[in-house]
Amino acid sequence: MMRSAFRPSVTSLLATAVLLVGGAQLPAAAQATAPAAASVRGLPDFTDLVDQVGPSVVNIRTLERASSNNAGGSGADEQMLEFFRRFGIPIPPGMTPRNPRGDRGGTPDEAQPRGVGSGFILSADGLIMTNAHVVDGADELIVTLPDKREFKAKIVGADKRTDVAIVKIEASGLSAVRIGDVNRLRVGEWVMAIGSPFGLENTVTAGIVSAKQRDTGDFLPFIQTDVAINPGNSGGPLINMRGEVIGINSQIYSRSGGFQGISFAIPIDEAVRVSDQLRATGRVTRGRIGVQIDQVSKDVAESIGLGQPKGALVRGVEPNSPAAKAGVEPGDIILKFDGKDVEKSVDLPRLVANTKPGNRSTMTVFRRGSQRDLSITVGELEPDRQEARAATPEPNKPQSSNALQAIGLSLADLSAAEKKELNVKGGVRVVTAEGAAARAGLREGDVIVAIANTETATVKDLEAALGKADKTKPINVLFRRGEWAQYAVIRPSR
Repeated sequence: MMRSAFRPSVTSLLATAVLLVGGAQLPAAAQATAPAAASVRGLPDFTDLVDQVGPSVVNIRTLERASSNNAGGSGADEQMLEFFRRFGIPIPPGMTPRNPRGDRGGTPDEAQPRGVGSGFILSADGLIMTNAHVVDGADELIVTLPDKREFKAKIVGADKRTDVAIVKIEASGLSAVRIGDVNRLRVGEWVMAIGSPFGLENTVTAGIVSAKQRDTGDFLPFIQTDVAINPGNSGGPLINMRGEVIGINSQIYSRSGGFQGISFAIPIDEAVRVSDQLRATGRVTRGRIGVQIDQVSKDVAESIGLGQPKGALVRGVEPNSPAAKAGVEPGDIILKFDGKDVEKSVDLPRLVANTKPGNRSTMTVFRRGSQRDLSITVGELEPDRQEARAATPEPNKPQSSNALQAIGLSLADLSAAEKKELNVKGGVRVVTAEGAAARAGLREGDVIVAIANTETATVKDLEAALGKADKTKPINVLFRRGEWAQYAVIRPSR
């Protein structure tokens, strides 16, 4: 399928000729040059890939019903139209110029052009994958095949969280793509994109994979490339050199709105997992456990005895959530979920989301210097909720001692109202933080719930734990700031 990637250089051809004529030896300079020249690779040829995958890539135009309130349009693509006029390029379908009145003509309730995107054919009977943002809010979808046939499409399902959508046209005998294995994808390998940037159908661009597992979203580790992607490419395929789709082109990093060398694609294995649910039920069901998390820093990991900075630091636990019922506490570090390692905090939402709601899983947490396993029943992810806040309670009087003053702290026990508001059994409130405590990041209003891996329900508890701690080493402090828990490391004075 692929043409040879090796092209003989002039130097290597001359070297071969000299060796063949009378067995003469190459000059020293030529001998040094020949091996290096022979190892140089030529650029790949994408022509066979375009012939192979091109018939499976479609253009998607979205339409919306005009009304007397929005007939003027948004003007979002006026710069695009000016680009086409300036360079004498025919205006693509779906980009209608405005008339002298400032609108796009037509009458109320008539379908008007809204946007342009791309997609690719999953099955011969007309299932097409694209981005959810391409079809979001559209009243009508028009799919144009490479052979210029047009079909009205209906949305089978769309998932905004992963930006994946499935649409269907009534057709048969279509050329479907082949799905690749993302696990085989390597950083630095060549990839190609086909789509409709600025409405220019069947545009081919190429580049390399710049990075994998790029964390730009809660549920998706993106593929980063330097393939030229622009508005209209959204929903089109990212293709490897075997002619397989390994991603959906979805986002670009740009300060201008156009391509600036960084683009992102949704890994195809994640997209297929979502599409299977969309095709089966029209929606995606995800698991949730009800925790707010953060990364584990190197300093925190060392000070609490974890060693390597890994896992997900629990900053908060929602009341009555699966995590609360399982006994998860703020300050816990989740190391494993359902037998899978949590190397980074972003791993946890993906593992939980891919777990079926109602499933009983085991979660390994690190707490107070040791690991323990918790059994948790996974709930179902729901829309974000707004929670009411209680009135500020009357605080207790501040307390201090020589030991506390040495690290710059003045503290107060929590009142019953404060404990109820924070949903904690105990803790001490920071009245003032100076010196080493301030340098560690503590400030007025923080609530310390543990110090040196010891729970502190009262100021006396904290002073006792502080008295046992090695003052020559950093002391870890687990505290709450508002609803969130985090660690600070107080370092001894020098």
